[in-house]
Amino acid sequence: MQPSPEQSPHHAYPDHWEADVVLRDGGTARIRPITTDDAERLVSFYEQVSDESKYYRFFAPYPRLSAKDVHRFTHHDYVDRVGLAVTVGGEFIATVRYDRINAQGRPATAPADEAEVAFLVQDAHQGRGVASALLEHIAAVARERGIRRFAAEVLPANNKMIKVFRDAGYTQQRSFEDGAVHLTLDLEPTAESLAVQRAREQRAEARSVQRLLAPGSVAVIGAGRTPGGVGRTVLRNLLGAGFTGRTYAVNSAFAADQATIDGVPAHRSLGEIGESVDLAVVAVPAERVPEAVADCGEHGVQGLVVLSAGYAEWGAEGRERQRELVRQARSYGMRIIGPNAFGVINNSEAVRLNASLAPERPAPGRIGLFTQSGAIGIALLSGLYRRGAGLSTFISAGNRADISGNDFLQYWFEDPDTDVALLYLESLGNPRKFTRLARRTAAVKPVVVVKGARHSGSTPPGHAVPVSRIPDATVSALMRQAGVIRVDTVTEMVDAGLLLADQPLPAGGRVAILGNSESLGLLTYDACLAEGLRPRPPIDLTTAATPQDFREALAEALADGGCDAVVVTAIPWVGENGEAESGDGEVLATALHAAAASGPAKPVAVVHVEIGGLAEALAAATSTVAQQRPAPEPPALAAPAPPVGTGTGTGSAATTAGAAPEDASEDGPEAPRPVGRIPAYPAAERAVRALAEAVRYAQWRRETAVPGKVPEFLDDTIDEPAAAALIETLLGPDPDPRGRPLEHDEARELLACYGITVRPTRPAPGPEEAVAAAARLGYPVALKTTAPHLRHRADLGGVRLDLDGEAALRRAYGELTDLLGKPAELRPVVQSMAPRGVDTVVRASIDPAAGAVLSFGLAGAPSELLGDTAHRLVPATDRDAAELIRSIKAAPVLFGWRGSAPVDTAALEELLLRVSRLVDEHPEVVSLALEPVVVATQGLTVLGASVRLAPPPARTDLGPRRLSNY
Repeated sequence: MQPSPEQSPHHAYPDHWEADVVLRDGGTARIRPITTDDAERLVSFYEQVSDESKYYRFFAPYPRLSAKDVHRFTHHDYVDRVGLAVTVGGEFIATVRYDRINAQGRPATAPADEAEVAFLVQDAHQGRGVASALLEHIAAVARERGIRRFAAEVLPANNKMIKVFRDAGYTQQRSFEDGAVHLTLDLEPTAESLAVQRAREQRAEARSVQRLLAPGSVAVIGAGRTPGGVGRTVLRNLLGAGFTGRTYAVNSAFAADQATIDGVPAHRSLGEIGESVDLAVVAVPAERVPEAVADCGEHGVQGLVVLSAGYAEWGAEGRERQRELVRQARSYGMRIIGPNAFGVINNSEAVRLNASLAPERPAPGRIGLFTQSGAIGIALLSGLYRRGAGLSTFISAGNRADISGNDFLQYWFEDPDTDVALLYLESLGNPRKFTRLARRTAAVKPVVVVKGARHSGSTPPGHAVPVSRIPDATVSALMRQAGVIRVDTVTEMVDAGLLLADQPLPAGGRVAILGNSESLGLLTYDACLAEGLRPRPPIDLTTAATPQDFREALAEALADGGCDAVVVTAIPWVGENGEAESGDGEVLATALHAAAASGPAKPVAVVHVEIGGLAEALAAATSTVAQQRPAPEPPALAAPAPPVGTGTGTGSAATTAGAAPEDASEDGPEAPRPVGRIPAYPAAERAVRALAEAVRYAQWRRETAVPGKVPEFLDDTIDEPAAAALIETLLGPDPDPRGRPLEHDEARELLACYGITVRPTRPAPGPEEAVAAAARLGYPVALKTTAPHLRHRADLGGVRLDLDGEAALRRAYGELTDLLGKPAELRPVVQSMAPRGVDTVVRASIDPAAGAVLSFGLAGAPSELLGDTAHRLVPATDRDAAELIRSIKAAPVLFGWRGSAPVDTAALEELLLRVSRLVDEHPEVVSLALEPVVVATQGLTVLGASVRLAPPPARTDLGPRRLSNY
């Protein structure tokens, strides 16, 4: 909404303050600045507020607003006087206002940094978290306008408002004065306020998803009059699944006397139903969708599944139609799955919802599945069905203009029916939020992701989201840091999901292999080595092995304390007549189930070749209920985290680590576990790859059980205020949005504020200047070119080292200029020699979508040619820094490869932490490179540094809660 010409002319309407938010009950509302055009809305809103709420607001009976009041509450300068309103359906349901005051409590202007704040929430909407959301947004507005504290006067009986302030997490002071509670809030965000904000966000967004997945009633808008078509198909699937709620068919073309269709009530509009509808499935042409959405909003529908196509996937016109669809739905407090969606499924016996185009409701299970593609969704449902896997929930979000994978991560985090989350994503609308949510969810249950459109460099049609510039390899590394299991194909996602859903997590990478085929065992052994596992020699049971032999061998392997997982390989038995006997699959499956149930909780996977009925029998489980086992004691802080001993299929969401099988408690061996599905694979490589992902995930869970930290000793050698002042000076009062690179000495000065010393260089435009520079620096020296096309290119002859005297320096200078060009082109410099070591490179950059990324690799060919670079999100902890230098393939070079002396990795880790702190605390540092960093056996030397400054990009992850606008 734009202001009228009467609005204060010297402060433009701040449209960036407008935001859609999810409230505590899962509904949406819009927060926006109040303008002069809102007078009638304000009066109407106030008339619907109870006398008690008015009394709490004004400390006296105040039945109606005067014309002067209305003028004061609708005219703001958006600096010293600001008012925000929460709207649903275009009408006010709450307001908040602040007025800047001085130390005496009188109206003031900047530089006064305190403001008086007051809220008013319509009684019908109290308890929905409206005031809490408003406080977040008005606090952000105040900080933007230079206000650092809020003051509020609250009557002691107004417990709800006092609780809003108390629970916000800000530093506050309370006193009782003149019959009122006086509150002062410091608006600087704290760790507690951020935690409160994110906890509220999780509850609200999870609730908004729950309203879509567990409705009490569903209306299919666009159910055709004749069989066939999208709407009629969804209606048939709803009925076929046995939906436990009420179902309605809605079509404006129904005859006036048509009472039912397919046995459900038929209506020409929602208004004819006469009862509330929770979920509407919209299956009408795109041009008729706005009419259907308005009908839903006016009759209190809580959410929409829009199957209709013709939106952003159709180009610019469709993209605008999609944006308008989202604006319209949110204005009524509704959230959307879609448009161009395939639908949703909830297998809970209390719901049995199949509001999708999938003809068969998959079996109930412990896997949650989200996909942005209908075609991929169909393929995944088919693959899971063939392999006997069960789902808790399924969502195909299409263009995901509103609800996305982030929302379902919020829901699955606490969903007791989901043990594993599988996501097929083609775009990441908010990568920072995704990695934050994925890391939290992965701490209690596995998150497996396939990322489509990895190399196209563009967003898939229909996905109007910011495009990240970081390479896919970096995205993969950042997902791994967050505990996400990143796989390349949907087949690998299903393979991993089956193992993780029904098998316990392995305590390590020691794998036992047994079976009746020596060749298949060897293939499995090789696959384990290729995936970094530690396989034991395969146990060949010979082709004469019976199911009983398999049972005994599996039981023995599971009981072995030196084994963390078992892969069983099986081929058909060959009869006396030489023909394969493949009909004993069910017998073998029964034997394997019995052995797995009687042994310690370790993962078991089966690789089979054409054994009829085996995969189906193994997929049969006695129960789909999460297996209940006691959570282990948390690891001692002084000792390494013990191996994970419980699986995600146990239903113990809080379990992060457990005792290894060989570390049995004094109470005796671990109790047998209930029989579950045993995943079967047609190839050894697929089974082992899934197992390896489980091993790596379990290792991540163990390592993150005790969070990393930033060492306190860094604080003594970091001067953050000095760096901030220097950056402000270097950028100037009117910085170029494109930024500017720092000169060598400027970069050295900035880095020195964070305890990073860059070895000085001296320009050498001629041989005499080179000799003079070397005399000042001291021999031996290095002579290097700094021309961009020759920088760090020793292979082209642009670097001469260990020049121990004037004669050697003059000779090198002449050779350099004769070979590569004139000094003016080469820009030679002289630098004192550093101790010998391993050349490395440390980089940091800010991606607009993903945030700040810290990278490390060996200098030269390993990182530039082979891409052997590791990445972590900033801020990095001591654990991140240690993992960063150990996760590159060339890491052995740093730790004494081939008898060389190990280098000082502790100094390298400290350097990484310093760079992380610099970039995290000063987002104006948009890129930084230290190259080369020579790491010696004692200490390190930074020989080159380049830094680029720019106005910091907007941080959407630290501001108040808001829904993305695509």
